Amino acid sequence: MARYTGPKVRVSRRLGTNIFENEKGRKAMERRPFPPGAHGRTRRRNSGSEYLAQMQEKQKAKYIYGVLERQFRKTYDEAIRLQGPTGEILLQLLEQRLDNVVYRAGWASSRPQARQFVNHGLIQVNGKRVDIPSYRCQQGDVVSLGPKAQKMIVIQHNIDVLDRSLVGWLEQGDGGKAVTVRSLPQREHIDVPVKESLIVELYSK
Repeated sequence: MARYTGPKVRVSRRLGTNIFENEKGRKAMERRPFPPGAHGRTRRRNSGSEYLAQMQEKQKAKYIYGVLERQFRKTYDEAIRLQGPTGEILLQLLEQRLDNVVYRAGWASSRPQARQFVNHGLIQVNGKRVDIPSYRCQQGDVVSLGPKAQKMIVIQHNIDVLDRSLVGWLEQGDGGKAVTVRSLPQREHIDVPVKESLIVELYSK
């Protein structure tokens, strides 16, 4: 499946936030908290452009959740058809992705790493192996580490070191080796630095 493989720190600096949640990005943002390029220091973010601000919010959401334009637009079109605020529903649908649930469970240090775990068949949903990162988890689903994953040092290290608080729509089980989707994510549970209203404005034009 297609995914972004370009320079990650450059993207984070351009959008003004550590998009990929890695240590390299965090340090780069501290050292050079301005856009990349020869005129990065003098360039003002958004530069007063409404369109640019909207585009950057869409880019943030796409990079954070690891989806490309076609898949993102398809998710947005689905959000339009569902009842409720389109922006919130869009984020809700993105949060329900299996790779995001793996990240939220604290088994991966970042969403890209969570995506890799899923691709490698290390994750199970309701006892069955699922290797599709975009698989949408539903209320009542039990997401768990497969037998091989439970023995992996990197995953155990993440569980021990990250100590990430579980979001309100997930419930931990089996000694931290499984989580249950007890409800659909609400906006207060989604801590991504994205202004979804600007994304809706962009696509509404």
